[in-house]
Amino acid sequence: MGLCVQIENVSKQFASKQVLQNITLHIETGKIVGLLGNNGSGKTTICKMLAGLSRPTEGSVSIDGIPVGYQTKSIVSFMPDKATFEKWMKVEDIVTFFQDFYRDFNSEKAKAMLTFMKLDKQEKIVDLSKGMMERLQLTLALSRDAKLYVLDEPIGGVDPIAREKILDAIIEFYHEESTLLISTHLIKDIERIFDEVIFVKDGSIAIHENVEDIRFKRKVSVHDLFREVYGDC
Repeated sequence: MGLCVQIENVSKQFASKQVLQNITLHIETGKIVGLLGNNGSGKTTICKMLAGLSRPTEGSVSIDGIPVGYQTKSIVSFMPDKATFEKWMKVEDIVTFFQDFYRDFNSEKAKAMLTFMKLDKQEKIVDLSKGMMERLQLTLALSRDAKLYVLDEPIGGVDPIAREKILDAIIEFYHEESTLLISTHLIKDIERIFDEVIFVKDGSIAIHENVEDIRFKRKVSVHDLFREVYGDC
């Protein structure tokens, strides 16, 4: 189906800190890919670059053959690791805002996801638990008809029940012609949905491999391989 993500010889430096070091990464269309690593490994920087929120110091980043910039904002849906909603808003206010702001926002899909997630449209943001907030963010991100979905720590800090609901929603509402990149350090609960995994360590790509190859050739789970590479994180 071709390449969705092309990262070529990318480095990123913030002041004197080197965050990414000459990484090259190709992700095919139609894959669910785990972007794995411990805190500070460079995962969020990669996510922000794909979303057009950060520029590489060196190298190039393209989505669907288009250099990341104004044009790619309409084909990339980004879920940040922290919500930035106004607390006075209700769930329905935020859904309406996204519907007005993004041309590709699918209202019917959003409605179905709100029901699936058991989210009340009249609920105020200030009253939502962390798990419910994660569900709302995921609903907004996946309700766009995008080419690439980038989810930064979508299950970070929520309880196991909320994690299962979020993973079930990803499987239920993910479109197979799009590409899904999920950044996380919580491997055990989520590895079942990945086609491929990318291990980021100290700003470099340590491993980029098909999950089935890890299980059958290396004869370990993704979680066990993660512990080998990073230790008990």
